[in-house]
Amino acid sequence: MNTTTHISPASANGPRLLLDRLADAATLLTPHSLLALVNRVAVAGIFWLSARTKVEGWFTVSDSAYALFRDEYKLPLLPPELAAQMATVAEHLFAVLLVLGLFTRLSALALLGMTLVIQVFVYPDAWPTHLSWAGLMLYLVGRGAGALSLDRAFGIR
Repeated sequence: MNTTTHISPASANGPRLLLDRLADAATLLTPHSLLALVNRVAVAGIFWLSARTKVEGWFTVSDSAYALFRDEYKLPLLPPELAAQMATVAEHLFAVLLVLGLFTRLSALALLGMTLVIQVFVYPDAWPTHLSWAGLMLYLVGRGAGALSLDRAFGIR
């Protein structure tokens, strides 16, 4: 006795349809504006906290920050005092701009450049961390700040 199992096209596509529906639901639950907001706050938090370790009070770069740039970071081309001041200002400024969603692509690109410098010249073995930061920033550079931003309010692309 020869029995043939017949699978209808609808039942053969059942797993595919289920996966498509799950993908559609995931897309609805993670719109670009939400992803961009989370990425902006995450990157801003990383750099804001780093910036706060470099200052005494609100505006004075600390002696320990100067020592860090002089003794540990040792960046080429820039005197450690200038590098410490530039990094401190950049980390504060671009973190605030990211949270506000103002000049988001530029801010993310600037912090991505900083991350590249850190990776190449300071902590070359920390690539897994820096790659995860880069992923967040590349998303923002490529897609922008999203609807929940001053970029959108001011019509900045």
